[in-house]
Amino acid sequence: MAKTQKILISFLVLFVFLFDYHFSFAQSANFYFSPSSNSFSIGQTFSVTVYVNTNQQAINAISGIINFPADKLQVTSLSKSGSIVSMWIPQEPSFNNTAGTINFEGVIVNPGYTGSNGKILTISFKTKSAGTASLMFSSGAILANDGVGTNITGKSETAQFVIKATSATEPGAGEAVTPVSKSGTPQAIKIESSTHPNSQNWYQNDSPKLTWNLSDDITKIAYALDQNQTTVPNTAAEQLVTSYQAQNLKEGIWYFHLQAKNALGWGSVSHFKIQIDKTPPESFTIIVDNQGDPTNPQPYLSFTTKDALSGINYYEIQIDQLPIIKVTPQEIQNGKYQIPVTPPDSYQVLIKAIDNANNFTIATGDLIIEPLKSPVISDYSKQVQINEPITLKGTADKAGVIEISVINEAKEIFKEKINTENDGSWQYVSSKSFKKGVYLVSAILIDKRGAMSNPSEAVRITVNAPLFIQIGNLLINYLSVINTLIALVILFTLVILYGLRKIRILQKSKISTVTEDEKALYQVFIGLRKDLTNQISNLEGQTYLSDKEAQILDELKKSLDNAEKSIAKIIRRKAKVDNEA
Repeated sequence: MAKTQKILISFLVLFVFLFDYHFSFAQSANFYFSPSSNSFSIGQTFSVTVYVNTNQQAINAISGIINFPADKLQVTSLSKSGSIVSMWIPQEPSFNNTAGTINFEGVIVNPGYTGSNGKILTISFKTKSAGTASLMFSSGAILANDGVGTNITGKSETAQFVIKATSATEPGAGEAVTPVSKSGTPQAIKIESSTHPNSQNWYQNDSPKLTWNLSDDITKIAYALDQNQTTVPNTAAEQLVTSYQAQNLKEGIWYFHLQAKNALGWGSVSHFKIQIDKTPPESFTIIVDNQGDPTNPQPYLSFTTKDALSGINYYEIQIDQLPIIKVTPQEIQNGKYQIPVTPPDSYQVLIKAIDNANNFTIATGDLIIEPLKSPVISDYSKQVQINEPITLKGTADKAGVIEISVINEAKEIFKEKINTENDGSWQYVSSKSFKKGVYLVSAILIDKRGAMSNPSEAVRITVNAPLFIQIGNLLINYLSVINTLIALVILFTLVILYGLRKIRILQKSKISTVTEDEKALYQVFIGLRKDLTNQISNLEGQTYLSDKEAQILDELKKSLDNAEKSIAKIIRRKAKVDNEA
């Protein structure tokens, strides 16, 4: 019994030892700052990067709250460039200068991150008052990529920065804000640049030009250009110049430093930051992921790239002639972006990755979205009357929405949507009536995802006036033709009778000369014949004339021709007699 107890005690001690060893090992990951210490002057800006050391363990999630003294430091920006975090959840890193806090929480996709210098984010501070400013984590969590999210957070490091009341400071966005070193000496001179106007922006131009103004009391100046943000120039310039032109600087962050001297001595140093990036983002490829469904109207485009210096600003996605889509890196989840609903077709995709200096890299790919099976119009009203609706029946391969398109001879389109039944069958009664004409009607199926089919085979529908109106119009046309013909015949008969009567009178009077009256009579006949010919031409070719009516017109034309020839013959004979006499 005693031996058994000893074995149990030994086992328990060993278990506790192993558990304590595992627990101690698992709690070894920690956050730290770089740099962890430095000294700056009031008004100066500096950056601190937050890192994680996993101590050879894979992690997949982090979170933390950083505290800083709000009376001594002010956060100007947070940069996620180069971060190991894939997704910031539930929101982007944020800061509160009133409370003096910085919050972040993010996820690292599988297989996670393992290493000692995992970059999380970079914080840009501006100093406000003299003293010691400490950065520390008030809370934090580092979760292992072990399937259960074990919290392996150890003790995180702190950082301390000494803020002095004097010395040079770096301005923000081109403004010199360094305090005066000695009473009466020149204040920090404001530096400007026409080529790189904003110190917080990146530029492709590697030859920046800088300008400044000097007051009348300035006797000497000193300036320098390097990649150290706190340099104090130590060599006086030979002349009091007011500009400086750099040439062919290498990529990166540069600082121009300027100091002036008057009779009381050298004044404060002003600094101007210059950021140069001439290299486009890394090349990349586009992969289309339609989730195994070729009809998917919203496939994912898988793409991602990096930019070593300025970072990716945004992407432009161009799908053939569709509107350009502007996407920020934060909108790309796990390297994928889901496009808006797109109609079925074959497309050329162009994606442009643009960095913060406007350098860009382009990738292209093919996108094919196949259509759903087209619906079928199985029954329809081939002829309808004016003010009557169009009715259709049909079937579809699946439930969804049917979009009906009605096109007339003038290519005017009327569209209307209806829902199908669960089995895909559908019926349509138009909400409007149509004027007389011929219409082509087709249908498109749209499912709940927005996927579309090609149009169905179009059917032809004729819209006519009611039967009694058609008969009335026919009678009106027929009576108009008959009345016109009767009037023409009467008028023609009167002209012939009048002409013959005039000729007989002339013959009885034995007047052998062709008088002006005869000529006038002939001209009247010619004019009347022209009017009658025009009327006959208007009636010819009309579809509502019967064969008999068309024959009457032909005979009337022949009679006119014969009458003209007879009258002309009589007048020529009369003229011949007169000449012989």
